[in-house]
Amino acid sequence: MENRISVQKTYKIYVDGKFPRTESGRFFEFKSPKGNMTANVSLCSRKDFRDAVVAARAAQPKWASASAYNRGQILYRIAEMLEGRRSQFVEELIWEGSSEVQAQAEVSASIDRLVYYAGWSDKYQQIFSAVNPVASSHFNFSVLEPTGVVGIICPESTALLGLVSLMAPIIVGGNSCVILSSSSKPLSSITFAEVLETSDVPAGVVNILTGMRAELVKQFAQHMDVNALAICGDENEKSLCEVEAVENLKRVRAYDIQDWALSLAQGPYFISDFQEIKTTWHPIGI
Repeated sequence: MENRISVQKTYKIYVDGKFPRTESGRFFEFKSPKGNMTANVSLCSRKDFRDAVVAARAAQPKWASASAYNRGQILYRIAEMLEGRRSQFVEELIWEGSSEVQAQAEVSASIDRLVYYAGWSDKYQQIFSAVNPVASSHFNFSVLEPTGVVGIICPESTALLGLVSLMAPIIVGGNSCVILSSSSKPLSSITFAEVLETSDVPAGVVNILTGMRAELVKQFAQHMDVNALAICGDENEKSLCEVEAVENLKRVRAYDIQDWALSLAQGPYFISDFQEIKTTWHPIGI
């Protein structure tokens, strides 16, 4: 066994509950900052992104119709599975440049954030919905409804926690999403997709792509079937998204959070950022 060659993991993408290769077969080489890990990571194209949007759109209505209790259960299940694979994520975060202490803290914070939003799943409607006073003889109700398909451009600096912190409030509110993971730290995002695949998350609700931001950010902003965009990027990327999103009045939320472990990086407003307010008028007495 001394001459055995170990089987290296192939980091593919996650679309519609499957792990396909990119349509072009392209990849890029990931090298650990410490020089102890080299891997080939899929390099997504516009076609891969379009396929992910199609999957997200097909999955969103059924996911939105699931009960808030059920969505919370599934987020808690993701946290359970992530806890069970803690050591693997710590190892990959170390490969990506974190110290062991930093990696342990990031995995713990990611698990806690999933549990946090699982708890909000059946409560945010009570916070943001309202019975409105009106002058006529009607009941007037305002409630939140999911926006639809949300594109997520993850922060470059936080491989796992940034992804979880953006994804969790978006899907707990009934949206589906297409995620572009960190280009410089892509490994843990695809391993996290393996957690999703075994956590009762319906196929297509979460889709994770790897690749170059310069190729794909504009596609996220321009696509007519993406309803909203959450982006963590530099000022040029944010400006680009705001300009390109005008065509279909896509909602853009740009987050300038440097430390996703802070308490300000979580809260019910991250859920309401990707909700629409529906107001219903109902005659009194009917």
